[in-house]
Amino acid sequence: MNKAQLLKELQFKAIRSGGAGGQHVNKVSSKIEIAFNVLASNALSALEKERISLKLGKRLTKEKVLMIQCDESRSQHKNKQLAIIRLLEILEMALKVAKKRRPTKPSKSAMEKRLQRKKSLAQKKQSRKKFDLE
Repeated sequence: MNKAQLLKELQFKAIRSGGAGGQHVNKVSSKIEIAFNVLASNALSALEKERISLKLGKRLTKEKVLMIQCDESRSQHKNKQLAIIRLLEILEMALKVAKKRRPTKPSKSAMEKRLQRKKSLAQKKQSRKKFDLE
C-alpha cells in the first residue's frame, strides 16, 4: 500500500455538522466525509484490493467505495486529519494477514502436574469433612 499515492486519491467533502453548538453549527461546515474508491485505486495491488473487499465488505458501498465521516472537533482541519488517520488504520487492519494457528497439546509433565494438583485439592477437601462416629 502506497500511502502517498493513496492520500492523493481521497475525495473530501465538508458538510454541516449536526447536534448542539448553536450558531457555530449552523454557519460552519466542519464535518468531513472522505470517499476512497478501492477498485479504482492505483495505490493498492490487486491482492490488496481483493483482501480489502473481503474484510471490509459491509463498510463498502455497492461501487466498492469506503466512506469515513468525522465530526469530533469544531475545526474542519482537525476533523480532516482525524478522518485520514482513521481511514489508514482501517485499511491497515484489513490488510493485516492473520497468523495461522498451529494446534498444540499440553506436555506429559503438564498433564501429570494438573492431575496431581486435582488429587491434592480433593484430599484437602475430603479432610475438611466431619466424621460420623455412629
